[in-house]
Amino acid sequence: MNSTGRTSPTRRSSRAPILFAVLAVLLVLSVLVSAGTGQLAIPPQEVLGSILHRVGIDWLPLPTVPAGDEALWAIRFPRVAMAVLIGIGLSVSGLIMQAIFGNPLAEPGVIGISSGAAVGAGISIVFGLTVFGQWTTAILAFITGLIATLIVYSMSRADGRTEVVTLVLTGIAVNAIGGAAIAALTFMGDTQSREAIVFWQLGSLKGMSWSQVLVVTPIIAIGLIAAYVSSRKLDLLALGERNARHLGVNVELLRIGMILVVSLLVGAAVAFAGIISFVGLVIPHLMRMILGPAHLPLVTATALAGALLMTLADLAARTLVPMAELPIGILTALVGGPFFFWLLRRTRKRSGGWG
Repeated sequence: MNSTGRTSPTRRSSRAPILFAVLAVLLVLSVLVSAGTGQLAIPPQEVLGSILHRVGIDWLPLPTVPAGDEALWAIRFPRVAMAVLIGIGLSVSGLIMQAIFGNPLAEPGVIGISSGAAVGAGISIVFGLTVFGQWTTAILAFITGLIATLIVYSMSRADGRTEVVTLVLTGIAVNAIGGAAIAALTFMGDTQSREAIVFWQLGSLKGMSWSQVLVVTPIIAIGLIAAYVSSRKLDLLALGERNARHLGVNVELLRIGMILVVSLLVGAAVAFAGIISFVGLVIPHLMRMILGPAHLPLVTATALAGALLMTLADLAARTLVPMAELPIGILTALVGGPFFFWLLRRTRKRSGGWG
């Protein structure tokens, strides 16, 4: 601590390797426990043994329960893998949005991007579109999510800065329009389509398959690489638009590129898991409080923490209620809602009121 009570940048940067190691260990443990939890209880060492056997290492025993190994690879591992991928996508998209808007309140669910993406997914389901094959739902979710993002971006900008109140109010409007569109699609669809749309509104990882994991993995990888590549420019943008331009950053091009990345990440997550709010709000903010504003370590920490949160949330969704499964979106909202209230109040105090 320095004389003002703030943690120095050097001390914060020294925390990064420790934080990465802790998050990585916790993530591995949560994956092993989550994969082993269910009607067929499999100990973590046997879950790890199953993974090691697949790569030719015979250190630990295989699952001893009947059909345990088959259950892991056919049902549980795809679900856990999707939880990790979606956690990374939502948390990193939140980090990027907070950077390009210059506002800690920016998050795909809060400002309506998830709802916009869900509209595209709903259109694909109700009308049975197959224009892009198995990618149709994800691509339409990306397009409508991008439209929602551009609306929020254009409406919340004034005099070269993002207005907090306008950002939140625009998000409310976009969420309302998206909700109305989803309701209309629900009315128009058949029973199967309606069930699928309701599933999206609640959020769930039930029934994930390896084919879906293979679709989402390259999208999340592209978004993560883009975040790493752009991390230094995002640091410069945090200094202010004028300073960033003087230092050679094409601010508008950076924003548009990052908006595309966010839409891609959110579209992939919404297309297969539904609307899961507040992951992109809570995780980046917590990591920034620990590590400071530098985006290169923040991307890694945010990705690990987001994957950990989603894995634990999915585990809780499957175990809190006996013989039933809670929608994962409900759990993240129960955690993220109070955090959002606190963050809103904290931001207002720092701004000296919004008049």
